[in-house]
Amino acid sequence: MRIAMIGTGYVGLVSGVCFSDFGHEVICVDKNPAKIEMLERGEVPIYEPGLDALMVKNVEAGRLTFTTDLAKAVDGAEAVFIAVGTPTRRGDGHADLTYVMAAAEEIAQNLTGYAVIVTKSTVPVGTNRKVKQVMAKANPEADFDVASNPEFLREGAAIEDFMKPDRVVVGVQNERAADVMAEIYRPLFLREFPIVTTDLESAEMIKYAANAFLATKITFINEIARLCEKVGADIKQVSKGMGLDGRIGNKFLHAGPGYGGSCFPKDTMALARTGQDYAAPMQIVETVIKVNDEIKRRMIDKLQDLLGGSFNGKTIAVFGVTFKPNTDDMRDAPALTIVPALVGGGAKVRTVDPQGKREGEALLPGVQWEDDPYKAARGADAVVILTEWNEFRALDLKRLAKKMETPRMADLRNVYSLRDAKRAGFEAYVSVGRDELTPDA
Repeated sequence: MRIAMIGTGYVGLVSGVCFSDFGHEVICVDKNPAKIEMLERGEVPIYEPGLDALMVKNVEAGRLTFTTDLAKAVDGAEAVFIAVGTPTRRGDGHADLTYVMAAAEEIAQNLTGYAVIVTKSTVPVGTNRKVKQVMAKANPEADFDVASNPEFLREGAAIEDFMKPDRVVVGVQNERAADVMAEIYRPLFLREFPIVTTDLESAEMIKYAANAFLATKITFINEIARLCEKVGADIKQVSKGMGLDGRIGNKFLHAGPGYGGSCFPKDTMALARTGQDYAAPMQIVETVIKVNDEIKRRMIDKLQDLLGGSFNGKTIAVFGVTFKPNTDDMRDAPALTIVPALVGGGAKVRTVDPQGKREGEALLPGVQWEDDPYKAARGADAVVILTEWNEFRALDLKRLAKKMETPRMADLRNVYSLRDAKRAGFEAYVSVGRDELTPDA
């Protein structure tokens, strides 16, 4: 099939590349000429393992192209995917649909035949019906249907998630649109991956409900972790004991400094606002948002205690600033709350992140960037593990401790243990949900 993908951000680019690998003819559109030129050179503007090689493969096979010309892309397309940004709107917390509606209007003006207009962007309930209205107004003669096809891609594992999904959700209004969507996803259907076909509103709600539930699960275990610190329990053991219950599962039960990223913060906020609009308050979700913000600030207090009550004059090495490993995404990362507090408190901060520097330099002013964790720790008063990159999972702790002025560690991802720290010569070690300030305690 011929597919047009409007938007070459994270979702659009990954989806377009993967659809082309299914065998479809895909043309990706972006208004940014520099980005299109970069893609045409075989360079990927985001960090996602394996994406560059898969993109080049399909470009060379003639199935994948890039353009700034939306009219050219839409001409003859059987499906047009909208994969533009839906950031949180300033002032009220709603999802900003400006880019979605602008894309819908431009698509309508350039349709040359029947096509299914598929919203891939994460949008509030009712958006697809609004897309249909906008398009009908822009071009009353346009022949189209709308569909909702939310994405469930984990950054750092997006290709695997696309090729081997837990499920594919498709919201449609009629069989004609359903048939087109079935053809698009035929390779997954043939391999018996679940394809869930629903109405438009249910498909839109599934995405928000899923993300809100996962954010709730993370926030719940972080609250339990705080109580574990008070009563002397070990959150890793608690999480394991909980996760072995098949009704609960072990995913998203890892205590840490709070959730971040491109999805959970904005989607929980948008769902909460939708609930308020329809007089059906999402009280659990609203609490999750509040508690997650508190968790990030609580990490600052934990670091302050580790350093004797003040950051002033201290040298601190921060390992990891992206919101999770295997991505360069820093949107709503805990580092954006924690690191400025360190700098603002008078600390000299050195940061190390395998992919975070490109975005981090602008977002984290006043820090010194290093490529090597041991170099960053030289003469430091403390090291802080904020993101559990593989590079930080197998550190030589003895070597690290010897490099430091005062060997203290805040392990906010529970990568190591008090026993590990004691053996390596650290004089103080704190983690999340199993706190001990001194190895001799």
